[in-house]
Amino acid sequence: MRLPRLARSLLLSLTVSLALALAACSSGGSDGSQPVRLRLGYFPNLTHAQPLVGLARGTFQEHLGPDATLETKTFNAGPSAIEALFAGEIDAAYIGPNPAINGYVRSNGKDLRIVAGAVSGGALLVVRPAAQIQRPADLAGKRLASPQLGNTQDVALRAYLQAHGLAAREQGGSVTVVPTANPDILTLFRKGEIDGAWVPEPWATRLVQEAGGQIFLDERELWPGGTFATTLLVVRTRFLEEHPDAVHHLLRAHVETTRFIQDHPDEAKLLINQGIQELTGQALPQAVIDGAWGHLEVTYQPMVASLTKAADDAFALGFLGEKRPDLSGIYALDPLNAVLRDLGLPPAKEE
Repeated sequence: MRLPRLARSLLLSLTVSLALALAACSSGGSDGSQPVRLRLGYFPNLTHAQPLVGLARGTFQEHLGPDATLETKTFNAGPSAIEALFAGEIDAAYIGPNPAINGYVRSNGKDLRIVAGAVSGGALLVVRPAAQIQRPADLAGKRLASPQLGNTQDVALRAYLQAHGLAAREQGGSVTVVPTANPDILTLFRKGEIDGAWVPEPWATRLVQEAGGQIFLDERELWPGGTFATTLLVVRTRFLEEHPDAVHHLLRAHVETTRFIQDHPDEAKLLINQGIQELTGQALPQAVIDGAWGHLEVTYQPMVASLTKAADDAFALGFLGEKRPDLSGIYALDPLNAVLRDLGLPPAKEE
């Protein structure tokens, strides 16, 4: 059973490596002489900084080339993006680790590959002061929200409850977990209809600044060195196999945008806020942007160790079936390392 999977993995690696070598000799943004259409999914969140900044600056289109067509689609949470990926509606997406894991497992390791990291951190549990939640035991009997069932923050919340002897009602516990779109979480929080929420930025800071919430837990406190994957860049396996040079150019734009954000945070925050306004119709107050920014870090590192822990948590919660999944083929880092080589940067950390 393992030999065919290993053979497929080796074949994919050889195919990608060969195509990347050919792509390095090409100056065009598309594969060979055929125009490429790349459909990219992402969220209007701070934790999706690279697409917001890279699209605003034209970096993605610049590296894909004038003959390539770049289309974008936004989502509220990862499971919806995975469904679009499976339906062939998008070719690449910025999503959280748990939807990436679930998509990989559901497709028997066939339909997607993680090609880079994007953001570490930027997820918090915020509670209403009136709920009097001061320690984990106080979460018993409370109503807590997450962005979507099975998304990264949803799994993190349920795993945290489990680690402290608690559980959601559907798992035999007393905590009501309400998967709800981020904008609706803010509304419910203001009305007092939920007691807390485990959400990504900028929603955590909005709950604090606009709804009087208190930070109960910054998820970085749960991870060694405070580093864990909140956002990853994934591609459809078939797209990677058929258009590896387009993926190479996508990753070049991703890495260069990451470095731009790291070097120019104030300009990046401005572009992010402009992007959020265009997509949602409302810009964020500068205080929200500034407050949220300190909770996250942009990166292109794949953060493999945290993905493994996220998979263990999801499996323990029953999201990944009865058999612990084999994730040995979920990463395809050859394209990223080729880009890093081109830029004179160290290879990706595979830990």
